[in-house]
Amino acid sequence: MKDKVIAIILGIIMVLNFLDVLTDMSLGVPVWHIVEESIIVLASAIGFVYLIGEINRRAKHINYLKEELVKSDHQLQNISDEMKNARTQYSELIYQQLSKWQLTKSEKEVAMLLLKGLSFREISGVRDTKEKTVRQQASNIYEKASVEGRHEFSAWFLEDFMEN
Repeated sequence: MKDKVIAIILGIIMVLNFLDVLTDMSLGVPVWHIVEESIIVLASAIGFVYLIGEINRRAKHINYLKEELVKSDHQLQNISDEMKNARTQYSELIYQQLSKWQLTKSEKEVAMLLLKGLSFREISGVRDTKEKTVRQQASNIYEKASVEGRHEFSAWFLEDFMEN
């Protein structure tokens, strides 16, 4: 919207300066003044044309993005049931493994949030606990899972899905 306003203002400046140049020419104003105002008209015209081109380019890009979003939404709707089932099955497998490691209920909650990529601070906010508590629970999780840290913990659940 701002671009359109600027383009309109620039167009008005261009037209008014052009009319002023024509008036100055009929009044016999010095040539240097006419050249100066002609340069202003030319610069305004260049800016106006550039802005109109840029507005059109952006509008086309936005329309393209909207079309792509509609296509993506349609694709997601087609696979959503499949994905929901796969997600449910995968979550169940994760919970089974967390139970095998004998994690407490709180540790399981922290483990799931770790797998979702939340930071210790974010987890403490979600669970309404201290960050230090979350760090300790994470250490317990890593120890029970026999992994070195967050990355290895996450990789433990992903490596079987990755092809070599």
